[in-house]
Amino acid sequence: MEIATKEIAAAIAIAVGAVGPGLAVGWIGSKAAEAIGRNPESSAKVQTVMILAIAFAEAIAIYALVMALIIKFT
Repeated sequence: MEIATKEIAAAIAIAVGAVGPGLAVGWIGSKAAEAIGRNPESSAKVQTVMILAIAFAEAIAIYALVMALIIKFT
């Protein structure tokens, strides 16, 4: 019974931890495309900030993955 509980907890941790970053990356991309569409001359600056923001959002998903692995294997 304990093994099934750990697997369910790990699945919930990665599922919940992936939803937020997934939404954030989509929102960041859409706003960056909108900003570049409004002002194409600023595309280099917007793209740099966009990539940095996406990296931070994806780091949260990696933390969720690490927590899920810790839950499953301890």
